[in-house]
Amino acid sequence: MVVQRRKVEEEDVDRRVNFKYLNWENNNMELLEKNETKIIFKMDAGTSLTNAIRRCLIEVPTLAVEELEISRNDGPLYDETIAHRIGLIPLVMKKKYKDSDEFKLKLSVKKEGIVYSKELKGDIEVAYDGIPITDLRGEQELVLTATVKLGKGKDHSKHNPGTMFYRNITELTMDKSFLEDVKNACPNANIKEKGNNIIITDDGIEEVLDVCEGILQKARKEADTKVSNELIVTVESFGQMAPEEIFNKSIDELKKDLDEVLKVLK
Repeated sequence: MVVQRRKVEEEDVDRRVNFKYLNWENNNMELLEKNETKIIFKMDAGTSLTNAIRRCLIEVPTLAVEELEISRNDGPLYDETIAHRIGLIPLVMKKKYKDSDEFKLKLSVKKEGIVYSKELKGDIEVAYDGIPITDLRGEQELVLTATVKLGKGKDHSKHNPGTMFYRNITELTMDKSFLEDVKNACPNANIKEKGNNIIITDDGIEEVLDVCEGILQKARKEADTKVSNELIVTVESFGQMAPEEIFNKSIDELKKDLDEVLKVLK
């Protein structure tokens, strides 16, 4: 391995957890990209706290099909396959639901062609209309009733609201002779020239560190890497709720877990 890494700043393990510190209005957070299903931002919170938030995604409750009653299935797929597919269809969370809440979705189709998730009708909306359920031929028919309940990803993956991952913002110092190679491979890279070296800061939406390391390894050259505590965080939603809502609810679940720990320790 030709790249020598060194950590310039150790994480402050004694820093007390302050969840106001993770406010979207806080100067320690910077939004980089946002759409309906994904949000990318910078966050100066350290890997320990960020990973704790990530792990609590499985504690965020979502709706999913819990039971399925199939009255008629003339199609080529077994009932179990139909149930598995419908169970993994994301359902929109429009409000806060109770554990005791129960909803119904019905599907009754007799046609030639593919049956899609949009044909599930009832109290709850599907997040995506174009998820295929089965393929019918001629006069084949599919009739079913689905029961929807609240649950968590720690109990079943169908309740996972999305995924979250992160990387450290990193500075890579390379010889200036690699400037054109880096520009060609990563035209949007944050590059600064300093004497006979160039400093590439991997702090954007696209990760450039691995590309630069590949260029160095190919030339059998060494570089100096500085790893910061500041992170680039990506939260992607499976469609049940907005990605920023997933992030905030995961923090709420982490706070609940910490409160339980404090009760035990008292």
